[in-house]
Amino acid sequence: MEIIFYHPTFNAAWWVNALEKALPHARVREWKVGDNNPADYALVWQPPVEMLAGRRLKAVFVLGAGVDAILSKLNAHPEMLDASIPLFRLEDTGMGLQMQEYAVSQVLHWFRRFGDYQALKNQALWKPLPEYTREEFSVGIMGAGVLGAKVAESLQAWGFPLRCWSRSRKSWPGVESYVGREELRAFLNQTRVLINLLPNTAQTVGIINSELLDQLPDGAYVLNLARGVHVQEADLLAALDSGKLKGAMLDVFSQEPLPQESPLWRHPRVAMTPHIAAVTRPAEAIDYISRTITQLEKGEPVTGQVDRARGY
Repeated sequence: MEIIFYHPTFNAAWWVNALEKALPHARVREWKVGDNNPADYALVWQPPVEMLAGRRLKAVFVLGAGVDAILSKLNAHPEMLDASIPLFRLEDTGMGLQMQEYAVSQVLHWFRRFGDYQALKNQALWKPLPEYTREEFSVGIMGAGVLGAKVAESLQAWGFPLRCWSRSRKSWPGVESYVGREELRAFLNQTRVLINLLPNTAQTVGIINSELLDQLPDGAYVLNLARGVHVQEADLLAALDSGKLKGAMLDVFSQEPLPQESPLWRHPRVAMTPHIAAVTRPAEAIDYISRTITQLEKGEPVTGQVDRARGY
């Protein structure tokens, strides 16, 4: 079995060594320009077109949970990868726990009003504030995939009312499920904290705009953990300035790194991190990839395959 690996920043030698330990019968090599030798599987992140073009691969593994970048490249260069070749994304591989940590910590930060108390501290004001109740602090999750399920599971332990919005109905215990555009308004009207975990598709680009934000309760919060292109940043800032939104926490942006001139840097009710909410954990990724390749070789059912038509 031949496996080729390409990632512009990862330590290729470490990955090659780890994969060969996990799959003793495989020969793994870092792909370099001009390498046209046969391969059975490819592990990639932002691969050049020539790496995959013309290859008769059994499968391609994308070294991340998001596949929007490679799907966009495949649309622009259909010769890059035959449509019959399965494409897999990393399914959780430690990202679920990281998303849980991030989402729970931020929801609790808002719920306990730590930001408000920091502002009072900066003014040297000793002033206890009215507490929120859990009943009025409903959390709505847009995007009900693997990561959305993990976030909902972690928030359940804290007793917040939970709801999710997705393309298909979910039957998660303790979570109200809303489906499609026809149920979006009902989902938003009672959502105090909106967590975005949607995939990046043509249907979701710009979805968090003024029309959507207007349907949230006054004083709502937005937590974006998916993709920057989901948010119309000017509309978000307008909602913050008007008081419609009380705060926003952003891990992703339409342009990264975020330009210095962006008003998001200076807005007092915007907090941000540099796209670190959930990163690839190499050891867990190796475990998932090696297990999935073994299942494919045996003809067993697998999970994590990308539906190219849907975009995730």
